Formats: sequence, C-alpha cells, structure tokens
Amino acid sequence: MTSIIPIESLRMKPRPDPANAPTIDIRETLFELEAAGELIVHRVPEPYVEVMTKYGRTKRIPEQMTWHHKSCGQCGHIPGYSTSIFWLNRKLGFDYVDPTDQTSCTAWNYYASATSNAAAQAGVAMRNFAAAHEVGYYPLIHCGTSYGHYKEVREEIVHHADLRAQVRDIMGKLGKELVMPEEIVHYSEWVHAMRHRFAELQVYDLSNVTASVHPACHYYKLVQEDAIYDPDLYGGERTATVSALVEALGATVGDYSTFFDCCGFGFRHILVERDFSRSFATMRKIEVIKEEANPDVVLTHDTGCVTTLDKSQFAAQAHQRNVGIPVMSDAQFAALAMGAHPYKVCQLHWHTTDYTALLEKMGIDWEKAWIEFEMDVARIERGEIEYLSWEDAGV
Repeated sequence: MTSIIPIESLRMKPRPDPANAPTIDIRETLFELEAAGELIVHRVPEPYVEVMTKYGRTKRIPEQMTWHHKSCGQCGHIPGYSTSIFWLNRKLGFDYVDPTDQTSCTAWNYYASATSNAAAQAGVAMRNFAAAHEVGYYPLIHCGTSYGHYKEVREEIVHHADLRAQVRDIMGKLGKELVMPEEIVHYSEWVHAMRHRFAELQVYDLSNVTASVHPACHYYKLVQEDAIYDPDLYGGERTATVSALVEALGATVGDYSTFFDCCGFGFRHILVERDFSRSFATMRKIEVIKEEANPDVVLTHDTGCVTTLDKSQFAAQAHQRNVGIPVMSDAQFAALAMGAHPYKVCQLHWHTTDYTALLEKMGIDWEKAWIEFEMDVARIERGEIEYLSWEDAGV
C-alpha cells in the first residue's frame, strides 16, 4: 500500500477511457521512417529500464551513457538542481556527458511569445539530438518544458513530411544528420527508474519526513501518453514520477486537493503578470498544501516549478500569508538522502524559503555543512583553487 496521507477533498480526475486512448507506438513509426531513409533513430542504449506510460505503452529509460541536456533556468536560478543530477550519476558510477555544445531549446520563446516558427523550433531540437548522437550518448532532458516541447517536435517531425524536409535542409547546412531519439526521456524518469538503487545507498532515515509533490504540467500534460504511470500509485490515476521516489526513500507522500493546478509559472504570465504568478503559486498551491498536508518539503521535477513555488513565498510572507514550506527537486531530495553535501552539491543557499528545519529532521547538520562550504569559498578567494571539484564535493 502506498504511504499517502488521504484527504476528504481530494479532487480526482476521471480515468481515461482505454478505447479512446492513443494506440500508436511512436517508435514503430520512427523505425518506418528510418527504413525509408527519412531520418536516423537513436536507439536507447542497453542496459535500460522499462516503465509503463499512461495508456500502457512500455517506455525505455537508459541507465547510463546519457547526454545531459541542461536547463537554462536550472543553471541560472537553481544550480544545485543540475549538480544533484550529475552527483547521482557519479554516485552510481555511471558514464555520462555534460556537453559544452548544447544550445537552449528555445521553448520559452515558443510557449511565451510565439515569435518563432515550426522549422526553427524543430531545427534547434534536432541539432541537439544530432550532437548527442555524434558522440554516442543518449539525450536526457533536464527541463520539463524542453521535454514537453521536444515531444511535440517529435510529433510534428513524424507526421509532417514538409517539415521534415525543411529541417533536414537546415541540418545539412550544419553538416549534421536528421536524428530522432527512440524515446524522449526526462531526467525525472531516470530518477524514477533508479529510485530503488538510490534507496540502497541512502544514509539518512526519512521515515518521519512528509513530502508533498507538485507534478509538472509540461511533464505530464503535454503529449500526456508519454508520462510514467503506475497502477500501484494512486490507482494509476496520476503520474508516478516523484511520488514513487518519495516512497522508495521511506518518506510519506502528503496529498492535497490542488495537485492538478499549475505551479503559477505558466510561461507568459510569469513574464507579463508576475504578481498573478506569485499569488497563484502561494494561494492555490503552497497555502493549500500547508493547510491540507503540512509537509516538511514540496518536491517537483521542473525548473519553473521549483523556482516559482520557492521564490514566490517571500512576497506572501511579507503579507503574513500562511506559507513557509521549502521547495526542491526530486534529484536534490534523493541526493540529500544519500549523503550529498547540502551546499557543495545541492546548493540550497540559492533557495529563498527556509529549509533548515527539513535538514535537521533528516538528520543533516546544516551548520557544520555551511562552515565547510565557507571554508572552500575562502580557498577560492585566496586563489588556492579555481573552483570546487567533485573531489571537494566528496565524489
């Protein structure tokens, strides 16, 4: 049985009717296009883990040999998000690449401003896919928005021959092939597939920790048939990512009624109506979560969600709203449970909502960790080291 705190006001979405569910396996169509010489399919490397998607299709998640498509928002606002993902790979001894030739997916332009066009957007995606294929590593997408956008690009490339021709011409000018991954894989799907291995390396007892989960819209609402579901979790009614990790680490999932709502980021209104974003994030999400589940932490799996839910709380606190829950990614939470340094690796000092009570409940001496971090910063200031290495971070 799942360790979920039930609430009477839980708003369940109706289970999809299998008769109306998408039945086409996109991989089969890709292989047909490859046989016709239209594109190259980048196969998921072995070993891989098979998971079930929303309508029962089996999806393959590579264990390693991954090419990490980083998130501009993570690198700019939550650097501990990306470094935690890398730390988890290193902790498992996995081979991966942190590419230097990756470009932004430009999906923010696509979703927020609509100033681009289909060929340009698809061209950016396919250039990144080709770059991964050239070095023999498989794309692992860090950002939920990039992930959702790239799935839409895949649908467009598969179903529109004229767009394929345009993008193939663009790739030719770059000296690259038209390459499409067999699966579009989000990092949180990799975390989900590896969760039991993380639990084996866990060093802190989380049995007294409650975590509420915000499922990212661009993960499971865009091309929804590609998201991971599990009949043993919420009866298969909601995506299993993140919640299944919480259970695997021995913590409790604190449920709440507005789980289906956006975090408030929403792309366009975070740019033009930021007060709306902050109000929505705090009043529709954080306050509801605190009142109904009162968790120790909120976990999510997308850049915009962590940023909005965490950094919006300072404004609400100024108005004496009922907020004050730390927010972080599933990767940061897993890394902390496995002994990652809260500042050298998870970089929690970039977060604005107080997280120290959570660390204390997890058994982490954050004051000692902060002193260690400050000592390393002083070494950089003295010129003794240029930057913190993985060895400095304990891996």
